[in-house]
Amino acid sequence: MAAVVRMDGPGSVSLAEEPDLPITPTGVRVRTLYSGISAGTELTQYRGTNAHFVKTWDADARLFVPGRPTSSYPTVVGYEEVGEVVEVGPEVTTVHTGQVVWGAWGHRSETVVDESYATWRVLDPRADPLVGIFSHIGSVALNVVLDSDIHVGETVVVFGLGVVGQIVAQLARHNGARVIGVDTLPHRLGLARELGADEVLDAGAGQVAERVRELTDGRGADVALDVSGNHLALHEAVRSVAYNARVVAGGFYQGEARGLFLGEEFHHNRVTLVCSQISGVAAAHSHRWDRKRLATTVVDLAVTGRLELRPLVSHVMPIEQAASAYELIDGHPDQVTQVVLDFTQGQDVSQGRNRVDG
Repeated sequence: MAAVVRMDGPGSVSLAEEPDLPITPTGVRVRTLYSGISAGTELTQYRGTNAHFVKTWDADARLFVPGRPTSSYPTVVGYEEVGEVVEVGPEVTTVHTGQVVWGAWGHRSETVVDESYATWRVLDPRADPLVGIFSHIGSVALNVVLDSDIHVGETVVVFGLGVVGQIVAQLARHNGARVIGVDTLPHRLGLARELGADEVLDAGAGQVAERVRELTDGRGADVALDVSGNHLALHEAVRSVAYNARVVAGGFYQGEARGLFLGEEFHHNRVTLVCSQISGVAAAHSHRWDRKRLATTVVDLAVTGRLELRPLVSHVMPIEQAASAYELIDGHPDQVTQVVLDFTQGQDVSQGRNRVDG
């Protein structure tokens, strides 16, 4: 039986079991090593605010409509996994036992995927396995940067320095931008500075837009990227950019957009507002970029040392503490960045680098 972390309802998490999946001729059985908890989407599911849990998503019309919720509890969530291949079907030729693969299969101790899924997700054996959990969340961040159309020499302000924001900030610098990071939490501001942000601003001190203008000779930022999921931050992002500039909204906003005043700077400064969401890429890039390229690019950048992901992991907790992990993320964001569930039962698979007490 496979162990799974199950979300039974808002604020309720438990451990359960599910039958092992049978191996198929082209199947690859993967035993999970680590699974990252998303502090964005998963937190909305944990809090019960996710639109899919309160409304019906009409996939054909692409509208949320009244009716029975599309998703319901109990459910197994999670999309940041890495694991070891422990068995392959008789027709598998490109994947071998002992290899480590990354992907998305939920917070479960084991799964079976097809060879076609696993082949291009094999992690470089020299890499820390924890790098593998960032394939999806890193794709989200890279997609935000692609949607931003950043140019060399521009000033970019990143609002929200959680996991996505930290990756976005690094990628924006790779695009040749001067990066200003904005958050209210000291440890996130400090981490952004350590990972290369040119300036950091404490949003709790207020007047972020005014301070951005001071740092840009009164002009304002060329681009603001909001990945906070907070409407107030989105409004301040709009206030922070220059005339005819753009704001990319990559946060998963919940509920009403109170505090977003579109009749003020947005209207008078002709600000372009762009939505970035991982279900697609910008039309200008769609013939060259897809989910596969996004994910492999992020992993390759991390493996080659051009993207620092390991410092984002603040906690690695055994699956038996899954409920506590969600409580920690929900109640103490000032203490966490990326929380990871450990399925290795205490086994050291990376020279002692994978367990962080916290």
